[in-house]
Amino acid sequence: MSRSIAALHVAKKQLGLDDETYRAKLSAITGKTSAKDMSEAERQEVLTVFRNEGFQPKAVEHRPDGRKKLTGKFAPKLQALWIAAWNLGLVNNRDDAALLAFVKRQTGIDHTRFLTYGGDASKAIEALKGWMAREADVDWRENTFGPDWQTGAGYKIAAAQWRNLNGNGADFLGWVQNQIGRPVTSQPPTTAEWIAIMNTLGERIRARKAGA
Repeated sequence: MSRSIAALHVAKKQLGLDDETYRAKLSAITGKTSAKDMSEAERQEVLTVFRNEGFQPKAVEHRPDGRKKLTGKFAPKLQALWIAAWNLGLVNNRDDAALLAFVKRQTGIDHTRFLTYGGDASKAIEALKGWMAREADVDWRENTFGPDWQTGAGYKIAAAQWRNLNGNGADFLGWVQNQIGRPVTSQPPTTAEWIAIMNTLGERIRARKAGA
């Protein structure tokens, strides 16, 4: 599905058009009742009319480095897992295009913005989590005995990174406390701090991998 066709579907919903009214408008503007039968120029003509009637396309969000953010309900979770896999040394290309190719292989769906059903998204999410468990020793099991902060993905991924770098004997929590400058028992790491910790350990993993 092209971006312009997807935008027309969004406009139809946003403007509250039933199917009959929508197709009548398409016909009045282009002489065609289906967006698939239109040229790209004709679709843009229809979108211009819809904008004049109140359609407001969602602004494209960008990251701090200027790149576009992936869109879709499940995109943030998939992106977070993809970057985690990169920081674990499993993924060689952290770019969104590589993630989209992975999603396509798992679901047959071309883009995260078209992932509207949880069942489809879970195929990609669980495939990523399973890969991390098998190849990088990420323990996704529920921890019913430890503190709540040890149940989060940040802790589980960072702990796996630490084991891969240092084994089980080294003091992971002591190192984390040095990174955040306070005891984890009094104030656990925030989400942003876990991200910084995972990025730091990821740099070490990739450096070791490059030197292997």
